[in-house]
Amino acid sequence: MIVSHKYKFIFIKTAKTAGTSTEIALSRICGPDDIITPFMISEDEELRMSMGGRAPQHYLPKPRDHSVKGLIQWVWTRKRKPLLMSHSSAQEIKAHVGTLVWDTYFKFCFERNPWDRVISHYYFRHQSEPRPTLARYVAAQRFRRLKRAGIDLYTINGVVVVDRICRYENLAADLDAVRRQLGIPEALELPFAKSQFRLDRRSYRDILDDDQRTKIAEFFKDEINLMGYEF
Repeated sequence: MIVSHKYKFIFIKTAKTAGTSTEIALSRICGPDDIITPFMISEDEELRMSMGGRAPQHYLPKPRDHSVKGLIQWVWTRKRKPLLMSHSSAQEIKAHVGTLVWDTYFKFCFERNPWDRVISHYYFRHQSEPRPTLARYVAAQRFRRLKRAGIDLYTINGVVVVDRICRYENLAADLDAVRRQLGIPEALELPFAKSQFRLDRRSYRDILDDDQRTKIAEFFKDEINLMGYEF
């Protein structure tokens, strides 16, 4: 998750939508006052550093001083401003940055075809053998986190609150369109973070059977209707 005061944008990071790659690309153009949240995986931070990205910064309010009064003010600030995480929600970010920044900055995120996204999540969650079968994984709806780390992040009370939902399927072009809209002069270089986990590179249409297709469609019906995705 990134809040750029330099270019006045807020990037909400959804799961399994190339969010880590996008965040690494964006962190390269961030300024010293921007908010950058840390990655959960150390290898991702190493990749960010190797590509010249800024390290995590300003995601937790810091005390102005270490006096008793300063520490009390810090505790009170932390209560009002939640700790920002990699997959913080729109509501949490708004509470942290305040209404003025939230209302005036350009807010965007990425969404992905849910059938393809589920398969990506399956291989990411089960990176080594023995792994459950895909059929068992789908039947148990072990992909439920994708809604909490997806549409639930860029909506408040069911209402979309971002200015643009970019498509994973059009990743480079959509990100470049955002770059040009924000006036970022340099091209954004996308690494391929976490892309090594998916073993089956076939289309989701060739992997999922009719029952799995239906179960995923029922669970992600809001995303499908919002983005017009088709199997």
